[in-house]
Amino acid sequence: MASIRVALAQLNFRVGDFETNVELISEAYERAVEQQADLVVYSELAVCGYPPEDLLLKQQFLDDARAAVDQIAARTSNAVAVVGFPELESDCLYNSAAICYQGSVKGIYRKQLLPNYSVFDEKRYFTPGASAGPIIEIAGVNIGVSICEDLWFDEGPIDDQVSSGIGLVISLNASPYQRGKDLDRASTVIERVTRHKIPVVYVNQVGGQDELIFDGSSFVADSRGQLVARLPQFEEMIHVVDLEVEDSDCGELPVIVASPSQEPKNLIPEMSVSKEEEETAEVWKALVLATRDYVNKNGFDEVVIGLSGGVDSSLVAAIAVDALGSGRVHGVSMPSRYSSQGSKDDAAELAKNFNIDFETIPIESGYSALTNMLEPVFEGHQSDLTEENLQSRIRGILLMAMSNKKGWLVLTTGNKSETSVGYSTLYGDTAGGFAVIKDCPKLLVYELCRWRNKQTSSAWIPEASITKPPSAELRPDQTDDQSLPPYEVLDPLLEAYVERDKTAGELISLGYDPEIVKRITGLVDLAEYKRRQSPPGPRISTKAFGKDRRLPITNRYR
Repeated sequence: MASIRVALAQLNFRVGDFETNVELISEAYERAVEQQADLVVYSELAVCGYPPEDLLLKQQFLDDARAAVDQIAARTSNAVAVVGFPELESDCLYNSAAICYQGSVKGIYRKQLLPNYSVFDEKRYFTPGASAGPIIEIAGVNIGVSICEDLWFDEGPIDDQVSSGIGLVISLNASPYQRGKDLDRASTVIERVTRHKIPVVYVNQVGGQDELIFDGSSFVADSRGQLVARLPQFEEMIHVVDLEVEDSDCGELPVIVASPSQEPKNLIPEMSVSKEEEETAEVWKALVLATRDYVNKNGFDEVVIGLSGGVDSSLVAAIAVDALGSGRVHGVSMPSRYSSQGSKDDAAELAKNFNIDFETIPIESGYSALTNMLEPVFEGHQSDLTEENLQSRIRGILLMAMSNKKGWLVLTTGNKSETSVGYSTLYGDTAGGFAVIKDCPKLLVYELCRWRNKQTSSAWIPEASITKPPSAELRPDQTDDQSLPPYEVLDPLLEAYVERDKTAGELISLGYDPEIVKRITGLVDLAEYKRRQSPPGPRISTKAFGKDRRLPITNRYR
């Protein structure tokens, strides 16, 4: 048996910010060296951040990425660093891992299996690698390098590495979060590797990037498939582990030999497996991280939210406070003639409980002015949805005016159930910069609010906001169930239609009411043009609106 100390660098990178990423990688390397690591493993495309998307089509971007790798390599010493980067070679672009040691890049591994489904478009940019090497040899341990998808399928690159005699596999990843994915991801990777009876070091990035959330949850499993270390979700961390690995002889693949320090190693804290989060808590942390990173990485200092007193805006405000602190969050109540006193009181109570700045701007004068302006044009037409939507659009104008004047990012408050069926006003409540709960169905919204209230000694989100019938309050005595089925019926139907791609006919055969199916699927299809113009929001489901689900707006298929 041979012993090796490996550092897992679970870090939060910024796409395209090479200077910051180089410093982050180099500082992590120095900390790992201080802990006498022999090998430091980073995540996929760490140098440029993931996913860089069409930045990869810019020659200067690729040149800057290579220069950044060389800077990182120049700062390495006797510990091997394996760092992901986009590599341009002979007019081919590869998703690669640079093996850096003693001041230079000693070798490069190129990802072979390129995902091209869900949120992934790697075949748009990258050429698959053709070799399972090189192998890294450290203190008698032969180490195979893989990148994300390379470990997800049988008969992949790892089989060639194992046949060449590796005793340990390291995996660089940029694996996005979705509800319930963590355990499936770990079990799938461990199953692929431990059938070969070798341990695996799996490093995933952490952080929010537009719609995507990366949850970290990096881990180490031994040759029997037992988890011996797992890093927390949604947190940056550098963690070292000592592994005992079977000695092995390498075959025909090229080998990079590294000689670690011969000094006796200090004892490190016992390896730990971080506790699994309960699913609602996990979703909360994901949304908090996504909001914090979207705001901070895009250079905003503060955010503003339209507080209606309802459950959706209450949830967004609570997430924003947990993400940014109460001093960076502003709430604005914009009551109309139809706003109930209870809703106005609930908005004020929420702001007080969360200690956020709170303003009230009644919209009656603006509404009256607009209806008077439009009266000659609307002569002969009855009041209808048009007048309801005017109220929402006035609120959107006010929020965007505050955004322009004060530099605040507007957080929108629409949930996935509403977004699916178009129960929103274009250029009204859809106006803003980031849709925090865009991928949260209404029933999950209630669940998250109840969970958050359990974290404090009293209910900071007013109980009335959670228990009263949901309403847009755009006409007298309005409630959501006048326009939509109960959410207990609607949310499962939407999950089947949107996330599992069931057709209307299939939904009817599953037992859904034919009239409800026809109406709801028609609303979902009709609202595609609205969603295309709505702000991005964090993805937490198997299929979110945005990168995940791309349907033509002009489309007659039913």
